[in-house]
Amino acid sequence: MTDLTQDVTQLAELADEHLALARDAEHGRSAHLFLHDGPLRQSVIALTAGSVLEEHNAPPACSLHVVRGRVRLLSEVGDAELAAGEVMRVPQIRHGLTAVADAVMVLTTVTANPEPVVVYDTRRTGGNSA
Repeated sequence: MTDLTQDVTQLAELADEHLALARDAEHGRSAHLFLHDGPLRQSVIALTAGSVLEEHNAPPACSLHVVRGRVRLLSEVGDAELAAGEVMRVPQIRHGLTAVADAVMVLTTVTANPEPVVVYDTRRTGGNSA
């Protein structure tokens, strides 16, 4: 018999950990890919108030669930502000994200490629935070 509890993630603990890391980080953010199953990925992203994820392309399918705080998704077609407990489909357009208040989100993506996508942050000099 398989122990399914090995696949359980304690989201509250992960949120606490990464919000603390974001508060200590010069760039005010921390991220961790906690679930990877073929093309499915789930990441926790923590941002301190005023921190920004620069404009970027959306993956083939994506949703953003705000666990704590408040964020604003910005795009050329308009902005959307999300608060804790809200979930939205991320539009298939270039977009950026700003933390209105300290925030923790779960980003769920489905990629066309089952292999991990490597992202380089040239502003970072080391560590495991994104």
